Amino acid sequence: MKERIIIVGGGLSGLTLAYLLSKKNKEAIILEASSRLGGRIQTIKGALETPLELGATWFSNMHQHLLALINELGLQKYPQFSTGKSLFQTKSFEPPQQFFVPESENPSYRLKEGTQSLINTLINKLDTKNIHLNTKVIGITELENQLVVNTANGKKWEADKIILCLPPQLAGSNIKFSPQLPNAISKILPTVQTWMSGAIKFVLEYNTPFWRKNGYSGMLYSHVGIITEMYDHTNFKATKYGFTGFLNGESISYSQKVRKELVLKQLSELLGKETLNPISYVDKIWTDEFILSENSTIKRPHQNNGHPTLQQSYLNGKLFFSGSETNTRFGGYMEGAIIAALKMNTNL
Repeated sequence: MKERIIIVGGGLSGLTLAYLLSKKNKEAIILEASSRLGGRIQTIKGALETPLELGATWFSNMHQHLLALINELGLQKYPQFSTGKSLFQTKSFEPPQQFFVPESENPSYRLKEGTQSLINTLINKLDTKNIHLNTKVIGITELENQLVVNTANGKKWEADKIILCLPPQLAGSNIKFSPQLPNAISKILPTVQTWMSGAIKFVLEYNTPFWRKNGYSGMLYSHVGIITEMYDHTNFKATKYGFTGFLNGESISYSQKVRKELVLKQLSELLGKETLNPISYVDKIWTDEFILSENSTIKRPHQNNGHPTLQQSYLNGKLFFSGSETNTRFGGYMEGAIIAALKMNTNL
């Protein structure tokens, strides 16, 4: 009889683990609480079909395990555009400083069809009957030699092993374990920072790359405006154009309409009036129920990522923590998610 494996969380780590297991002719059920797969990877299409990244976007030659997976899946990377004048705003009453980014031997990369192509390719390698969306796990009970999973939609699942590939602090706040987990891990879970939680990412789409024609790279860093950092977001073929970047944390209290107004005002002052007429504007605040709980206790970035208690198994060797934040290196990043999946694959 085949071992029954359940993966809780359909982000990059969970999908990669399911893919790795499938290569060993092992099946895994994926239970995903939200209505989509990908976790903190989310690429949307603009009005002109421009791939616009609201989530994880960049990687580099440092990320060898991610690069290996990208190559294995037949995906194509390309370097982040950085040619031309870049801008740095240090004070509201001074003109922005201009700087040039030299050609790098180790540039940042993006994926040809957007980061979502990594998720979609992994999904296509799996049997979709084993993937269940809108299935939030609320309880895991050890019953003799198996684990029973209770979900918010009233369904129950039985498993020999369960791998938690959701943010650890969500596992601690959303799932009731019976018997209770040891005090050491229970105390740690609320304190494990989820990378990108609280971040506000925005995307803009334009008809033309006017900034390139005007000698600008599209790269902006600011200590002044609502935009804290921004990058050119032109697609691989250089046929669809836009920007992506991050807004300051205080803007979480504004409506999206106000955020858009402030973004366009800042850009028009820096790059000209052509910025005032985007084809589309979208932003996303990464604070929803699928990434952040109200019970977290976070005081610093990457807090307790890769903590020793996350490396252990529980419920008599049947329950494991995986996912990017469990990894001791590159915690919170796509590379960390891949490494965590590779490690877990060797244990199953």
